[in-house]
Amino acid sequence: MDHFLYRDGVLHAEDVAIPEIAAAVGTPFYVYSTATLERHFKLFDEALAGTDHLVCFAIKSNSNLAVLRVLGNLGAGMDVVSGGEYLRAKAAGVPGDRIVFSGVGKTRDEIRMVLQGGIRQFNVESEPELRAISEIASELGLSAPIALRVNPDVDAKTHEKIATGKSENKFGIPIAKARAVYAEAAALPGIAVVGVDVHIGSQLTELAPFEAAFTKVRELTLALRADGHAITRLDLGGGLGIPYERSNSAPPLPVEYAGVIKSVLGDLGCEIEIEPGRLISGNAGIMVSSVIWVKEGEGRDFLILDAAMNDLVRPSMYGAHHDIIPVIEPAPGTEGQPFDIVGPVCETGDTFAKARVMPPVGQGDLVAFRSAGAYGAVMSSEYNSRPLIPEVLVNGDQFAVIRARPSFEEMLGRDSIPEWL
Repeated sequence: MDHFLYRDGVLHAEDVAIPEIAAAVGTPFYVYSTATLERHFKLFDEALAGTDHLVCFAIKSNSNLAVLRVLGNLGAGMDVVSGGEYLRAKAAGVPGDRIVFSGVGKTRDEIRMVLQGGIRQFNVESEPELRAISEIASELGLSAPIALRVNPDVDAKTHEKIATGKSENKFGIPIAKARAVYAEAAALPGIAVVGVDVHIGSQLTELAPFEAAFTKVRELTLALRADGHAITRLDLGGGLGIPYERSNSAPPLPVEYAGVIKSVLGDLGCEIEIEPGRLISGNAGIMVSSVIWVKEGEGRDFLILDAAMNDLVRPSMYGAHHDIIPVIEPAPGTEGQPFDIVGPVCETGDTFAKARVMPPVGQGDLVAFRSAGAYGAVMSSEYNSRPLIPEVLVNGDQFAVIRARPSFEEMLGRDSIPEWL
């Protein structure tokens, strides 16, 4: 469920009409619903009721400070994968003891900054990283809490570019090596072993891969405890998918996902951490664009929008589907026609959909891309010297710009020309 609904024939974000926002900020733009963000966080939090747990939002899915503040105010932790994301979490008011630092390429500068600023744990992905954390923590006179991210070699049955739990993926330490690496960690100065971490991928639509991975984590936890390690925390990553195509069957619900966690791991007495991103922010946001031209082609027609692949790259990068709907609701029984829906960037890859059946729309009409709140604005760029588009947050009948569109002068001003030119 989300809070983007037609009301009196006009698409609204909660109680705000989308055309009202478009008139204020121009198109294209992203708009997020506070009520949807809150609802989706609470679905996970309530699903794990009765267990010691922390829901850590995966910042990589949507890193806007206002979005992070909404979730942080509810008690969310944050899963970060860079020093910049760590600073964003702190700037949003989330304390270090609710921040988990993941990622395969943590630099020494990032490790030092995070140790000095406070961190819940490092999810360690390699032996060299473990040794670097030990060295830096020892220099600072600190103890670094760590969980080793293990790679369970489980097929998440998702897109190859977002699968992370197979043996050929770059993530984690092979689970067969885990006991040896934990033994090394326990012997290193400045290291406090607290748990086990696993994350097998994103946009999972079945529970079986989670169950397979969690079962391997369970077996490893029991073995590590037999080796003398005090494993008190299990970080199970994120990855639960969302229904990008409303006509398809819905992925499992958070309560069903939590049921697998409890049935496989509930008797171990561990605190559970999860790191959902997409399911919290994905359906909490839409991207709104205007039709520039309706173009008749040879054997196909095109809707040319003012949004482009630099604003929403998922269709170009992953072949991803987003439902695209008119902001003004078509009358019942209105017949549609197929269009290729494209942007103005000078690449054929700047295509959002092919032969998508749309109701009649014309020049200047508004369309909305559903389920664009995750991996939309965070992956945008200024390709073709197109300014980043605004982000807007709605709360009831209020809305505010939470990232402004830069002017061309601001965009050009970030470059500098050497004196010799």
